[in-house]
Amino acid sequence: MTVLQRIPDRAWGWIGPIGVALLAFVLRVWNVGYPNKFVFDETYYGKDAWSLLQHGYVQDFTDKANASVVRGDLDGILTGEPSWIVHPDGGKWVIALGEWLFGFDSFGWRISAVVVGALSVLVLARLVRRLTGSTVVGCLAGLLLTLDGMHFVMSRLALLDVFLAFWILCGVACLVADRDWIRDRLDRRPLVRPWQLLAGVSFGMACATKWSGVYVLAVFGVLAVAWEVLARRRTPIAAAPAEPSRPGWVRTTLVVGIPAFVSIVVVAGLVYLVTWTGFLIHHQAYEMRFGRGYGDYSKPWGSYVDHPASGFLGQTRDAFRSLWHFHVMTYDFHTKDLDTATHPYQSSPWGWLLQLRPVSADAVNDLPAARCGAGSGSSCMREILILGNPILWWTGAVALVAALVTWIATRDWRWGVPVVGALVCWLPWFLNDDRPIFSFYAVTVVPFTIIAISLVADAMIRLSPTPVLRRISAGTITLFVALVAVTFWYFHPVYVDGLIPYDSWRDRMWLSRWI
Repeated sequence: MTVLQRIPDRAWGWIGPIGVALLAFVLRVWNVGYPNKFVFDETYYGKDAWSLLQHGYVQDFTDKANASVVRGDLDGILTGEPSWIVHPDGGKWVIALGEWLFGFDSFGWRISAVVVGALSVLVLARLVRRLTGSTVVGCLAGLLLTLDGMHFVMSRLALLDVFLAFWILCGVACLVADRDWIRDRLDRRPLVRPWQLLAGVSFGMACATKWSGVYVLAVFGVLAVAWEVLARRRTPIAAAPAEPSRPGWVRTTLVVGIPAFVSIVVVAGLVYLVTWTGFLIHHQAYEMRFGRGYGDYSKPWGSYVDHPASGFLGQTRDAFRSLWHFHVMTYDFHTKDLDTATHPYQSSPWGWLLQLRPVSADAVNDLPAARCGAGSGSSCMREILILGNPILWWTGAVALVAALVTWIATRDWRWGVPVVGALVCWLPWFLNDDRPIFSFYAVTVVPFTIIAISLVADAMIRLSPTPVLRRISAGTITLFVALVAVTFWYFHPVYVDGLIPYDSWRDRMWLSRWI
């Protein structure tokens, strides 16, 4: 027996996923500080994070702040007035950690996304290993996420969506772990559910990054309760000898649902509230700027703005009243004020799963041909295109349909995880398709499409009746992974702002809507 053979499968269950996560980190961190400027909406979140770090709340920046930051001149770039932030501070605090460690530059405001992107690979690999019982399939899932272009690019930019995707994935992974954990304890009712508490923390951070996390919290919270209710209803009566008969559906649901609501929803709410601490402490600054009305966006918050309460309890009450009004103002912004706005890269959610309209986060055209060896009469260019790996996404769409059919046919709960996850991260955006929304919001969907692909791959191997068919299945899966890897390598220049000839760039624009 070799040394590798003596390593237990439990150890490989960590060694393999960690190894894939390290690969993801290396790929993402390489040259991540380039370009040395704010790319796309980094101009909001990178600067907001620095303001949080300096003052505990977000202040407005001067008009020329971007150029000053790039030069390293940080004096006088803040106005001193609180900013109207349209997303909570949770994700920006994570960005701020990178700026605290490495400074307020392009590397500092992007490194947190790199780390979180790599950790997402680890969490996904472990989740799929739990769902399939196979370390190899778990590592396959992690490798596919490593090689997805959208997740790769979003892990190299200081935008919020990769943090949202990470916390959603963590919350789902915790609830799946809780499902396994409680099945060994169905004969009692544990007072503390550690995995549910961690799920609450994760979903709270998801909501504190973007409000769309609320949908996932609600749906998977209900799903977790349904898993346990069904398990308890199916448990033999002998497992609960003190009870003369099996409890009814309503009683079982209440006994399971109420503690789960506290562990998941209440904890998530508390975590969300904590991320607003800066606002609560500095609520008077927000009241001064927004409390009497702010342009066309809000109504006055109330007479308490001009007559603030005294004492700790009075100030606390005013702080929470202002937080509520600020939320109402921001909700109106998201649901009403952008109805007539447009953006050249906006797209309908109908095309997201097929990557029909990616987003160009940065582009520099018509660079001299000599800089990249282009032919005479041509030119060079750079672009950062937020485009999912086409082979992975197109296959993933088919795998999600297969997962739905299999879930309905077999009632195997595992197939429901990718289906429910993908739908709850995708369908709510149809409620807002009359305003500018972008395909990279679907970065929260890609882990679930990969779970569907992984379950299909696992079923192909397990259900092959003969060794020959198993080898054919394994070969097919290997070929698919190789094709995904080659496609990632092919598109890599337009993921990292690489300098390439215009003709090479044009060859990569497979669809006209990618331009």
